[in-house]
Amino acid sequence: MLRIARNLLLIVLAALLLPYLVTPLYRTGHPASLLMAWRYVTGAPVSRQWVDLAAMAAPLPRSVVASEDAKFCTHRGVDWGALREVIDDAEDGEASRGGSTITQQVAKNLFLWPGRSVVRKALELPLALWIDFVLPKPRILEIYLNIAELGPGGQFGAQTGSLYAFGHGASMVTAREAALLAAILPNPHTRSARNPGPGIRRLAGIYIARAQVAELQRCWAENR
Repeated sequence: MLRIARNLLLIVLAALLLPYLVTPLYRTGHPASLLMAWRYVTGAPVSRQWVDLAAMAAPLPRSVVASEDAKFCTHRGVDWGALREVIDDAEDGEASRGGSTITQQVAKNLFLWPGRSVVRKALELPLALWIDFVLPKPRILEIYLNIAELGPGGQFGAQTGSLYAFGHGASMVTAREAALLAAILPNPHTRSARNPGPGIRRLAGIYIARAQVAELQRCWAENR
């Protein structure tokens, strides 16, 4: 019995340490998310064409940063201020808001499971700090834009999401189209960039304005 418990403990420790060992290898290559892997295993459709960040139209990364994580270039993986606001809202009984940074979403998508839980968040936070420590900011955003779910039928990444929604690739995305893709990121199963409703069009307008003031070139220069 003791041997079984010890072996189980070793398995758990290995599973916890594996993401930390694997993350430095993601400076190159085309990593896939756990959701993509699960869909492959279960036979569900998966479509993803990797595209480098430099090959994407400039409005796309700007729109995603503006909509998902305005402090992406300045925090170190976790926006502690935003996290405290979420905790305060929860304590006051207010509706929970999203407080995850892009880096946290990369940690979740690559190594953890969807849904909200204290356990997942406890695993996600230190992992996001580690990802920010070992990977440059442009690479983190590049990974995110290639593993985010951007369509209702297994479309992953900016290239496939853009092809599905607009009929052309990520290199040709306009400012409006980039904002529409950013607007559906929370749930591409209920939100559509292909046939956007009034709410999505309104959000896209907000993100267009925010993206115009999002300056990423200095961020890239300082975080390579």
